[in-house]
Amino acid sequence: MPLATPIRELRRDVLTLFTLSSVITNKTHIGTAMQTTLNSVIIIPARMGSTRLPGKPLADIHGKPMIVRVAEQAHAANIGRVVIATDSLEVLQAVENAGIEGVLTRADHESGSDRIYEALQKMSDSQNIDTVVNVQGDLPNIDPELIKQSLRPLVDGPADIATLGVEIIEESEKTNPNVVKIIGSPIAEDRLRALYFTRATAPYGEGPLYHHIGLYAYRRAALERFVSLQPSPLELREKLEQLRALEAGMRIDVELVKTVPLGVDTPEDLDRARKLIEQ
Repeated sequence: MPLATPIRELRRDVLTLFTLSSVITNKTHIGTAMQTTLNSVIIIPARMGSTRLPGKPLADIHGKPMIVRVAEQAHAANIGRVVIATDSLEVLQAVENAGIEGVLTRADHESGSDRIYEALQKMSDSQNIDTVVNVQGDLPNIDPELIKQSLRPLVDGPADIATLGVEIIEESEKTNPNVVKIIGSPIAEDRLRALYFTRATAPYGEGPLYHHIGLYAYRRAALERFVSLQPSPLELREKLEQLRALEAGMRIDVELVKTVPLGVDTPEDLDRARKLIEQ
């Protein structure tokens, strides 16, 4: 009989532990379910003020404006609504004629991030958007899979902002200041936590260097905070907008991919894009 009370207490303790374990497991499952069902929108900023390639968004690529080509690739990613954010009535008309949603924004934005945030605010039914993917409007050949991959650090990690990187293979790119490098700490086989972005050749020593691909996925709250911040000292020095987020303590994680999309900045780039699509 002296053992009866301890046994009853042991059974009660085991039952309590089982119940707590079930609650924790259920909460974890619910949290994972919420993370993997993010309500996302792809917003593509487009402005007509390019100096090296005037009228770039409307440049013809085999019968379609470049901005329409980009939007079609974004639709093929199948992660959510696709919207063009533009300061041009001409661009707005072109995308709407192609059946693509467009939002007219102010012309005085200093960055694409500011433009996409204004578009988000103007979009109908935008209050339920969790994440915003910013796809540059000069990537007519972008692989839809890259757009999907940009969301992964937000789906299964704690990042505020996610972006893409690829290992640099060409030696000349390692010293090219136009090829932005990622300095990051590996946190998984195909992921880095970004510590810095630079135009210099870095980090020093043996090991791979990574080229930053300027495609971003923001949690909504992170985008709202980012556009409220003033340009930061390192951002102004390196001329890299993403440093503003790092200097403010925001977390950027980088999904490592295998290919770099062709960005169209010059007439020569446009010719290459046309040839790639023709193939």
